[in-house]
Amino acid sequence: MHLPKTVLIIDDEPDLCVLLKVYFQRRRYKVFFAHNLMDGEKLLNEIHPDVLLLDNNLPDGMGWNKLTEFNQEIFPSKVILMSGNPMLYPHITERYNVLTKPISFSDLDVLV
Repeated sequence: MHLPKTVLIIDDEPDLCVLLKVYFQRRRYKVFFAHNLMDGEKLLNEIHPDVLLLDNNLPDGMGWNKLTEFNQEIFPSKVILMSGNPMLYPHITERYNVLTKPISFSDLDVLV
């Protein structure tokens, strides 16, 4: 039996999380989300998602700065970063896929 792929969304915008959840559920992903880094890191360690969507500006810190602290042994095979202003972090945007907010689902189609 084939297990569904999982996605973890770490973003503090509830409306965006719901929209992304619908997007991924239509593609048969099991979706989890957290609205801060602390909860997101717990979920990351629990569910070991196939895809991680990570916002930068979160209530308890800068998400992109946590990338090196996340457990690399369970790191998702696909990481998509989200930000309203990704150009502030050229050293990170060279290494990861980045979606600029507001997100275009056609851009997301290319990355997933």
